[in-house]
Amino acid sequence: MLQTIGRQAKQAEPILRTLHTMEKDRALRQVAEDLLEKQDEILAANEIDVKAGREAGLSEGLLDRLALDPERIAAMAEGLHQLADLDDPIGEISAMKERPNGLLIGQKRVPLGVVGIIYEARPNVTADAFGLCFKTSNAVILKGGSVAIHSNRAIVECIRSSLAKCQITPDAIQFIDDTSREITTEFMKLNEYVDVLIPRGGAGLIQSVVHNSTIPVIETGTGNCHIYVDESADLEMAAAIVVNAKTQRVGVCNACESLLVHAKVKNDLLPVLAELLKEKNVLIHGDGRTMELVPGAVEATEEDWGQEYLDYEISIKVVDSLDEAIEHINRYNTKHSEAIVTNRYDHAQRFLNEVDAAAVYVNASTRFTDGFEFGYGAEIGISTQKLHVRGPMGLLALTTTKYIIYGNGQIRS
Repeated sequence: MLQTIGRQAKQAEPILRTLHTMEKDRALRQVAEDLLEKQDEILAANEIDVKAGREAGLSEGLLDRLALDPERIAAMAEGLHQLADLDDPIGEISAMKERPNGLLIGQKRVPLGVVGIIYEARPNVTADAFGLCFKTSNAVILKGGSVAIHSNRAIVECIRSSLAKCQITPDAIQFIDDTSREITTEFMKLNEYVDVLIPRGGAGLIQSVVHNSTIPVIETGTGNCHIYVDESADLEMAAAIVVNAKTQRVGVCNACESLLVHAKVKNDLLPVLAELLKEKNVLIHGDGRTMELVPGAVEATEEDWGQEYLDYEISIKVVDSLDEAIEHINRYNTKHSEAIVTNRYDHAQRFLNEVDAAAVYVNASTRFTDGFEFGYGAEIGISTQKLHVRGPMGLLALTTTKYIIYGNGQIRS
C-alpha cells in the first residue's frame, strides 16, 4: 500500500510543478467552498471521533484539539482563501549576478517535492497541510492518528473531489488510512519517494520520528512555553496574558505551561492570579514560595518544570532575578515560544537576545505563535529546530532553491 501511495505522490509532483499560480489559487478557493458545503458530512465524521475519544478517556485538552465545529471549519476555509491571496514563491529568481567570465548565476525557488506529515488529533492540520503544500507545488502524504481517522478521511475526500473538479490530479494529496504503528514505522523509511517528513504531535511521536526516520525530518511542535513576569510588570496586564496563554486553548503547543514570577511582585500577583486560574479549574504546581501564597497548589517536582501538560495545569516558580528566569527557561524549554511581561526596555531586550526559542514575546500572549496569526494563511507546523527553518512554517518553509546559470558558450580552462 505505502509503495503505491509513494509512487502516486511522486508521479503527481512533476504535474504540480507545471501548474500556474492562477490554477493553484482557483483550486484552493474551490476546496474552501467545498469544505463549507460539505461541513455537515465532516462534522458527522468528527462526532464519531470525538465520541470514541471521550470513551477512550482522552483529556479535555486533546478532545479540544480533536473537535470540529462550524467556526473551525470556517477557519480552515478562510486559511485556504488567505493562502490563495498570498504571493506564490515558486519560480522566484533571486541573487542573479554576472561573473567576470560573463556567466549569469542566480537562484530559483522550487518545491521540496513530496512532503510527508505524521500528526495526531488535529483534523484541521489536514486542510492546512494540503493548502500549504499545494500552493508551493508539493505533493503531500498525510498520516493522521487513529483518534481522528473519520474526520481526516472526510476532509481528504472533500479535497480530492475539489481537485478533480478543477481538472487537477487528486494524487496531489495522499492519505494513509492504516493507523497501525507498523505502517507509521514503514512510512518513516519511505525515502525512495518522500523528500521531507514533518511530525506534528506530542513529544513521543516527534522523538520516534526523529530517531527512526530515514527521511530528512523537520522537528516541530512540543511546547513547554514560559511566561516571566518581571518586577516592573504591569500586573493587571500580566494576569490577563497568563490566563489567556494558559486557558484560551489548553491542548495546543503554544499554550503557557510554566510561569515565572519575580519575588518582588509575588505577593501582589500570585493570590489574584491564582483566583483567576481557579475559575478556569487550572491546577497549580508550585515551588515553596508559590505554595505559601496559593492555597490548593501542589508541590512542583523536577518533572513539572519540563512538562508540556496540554491540560488545565501549570507550573509556577518564584525567581529573584531576570538572570535566574532566563537560565531556568533555557534549561527547561522546548525552543518553542517564550514571553516576558515588563515595563523595562533593557530587560525586554535582554530577554529577546538571550532566550533561545523560535518565538520570543514582550508583553503578549504566547498563543500568537501560529501561521494564521503571523499572516501566513496557515502553517505546516512550528519548527523548534534551527535548520532549515524555525518558528511557524509558512509557504517559504516548504521550498528550496536551485541555481540557474545562463551562458553564451563559456568553457572552463
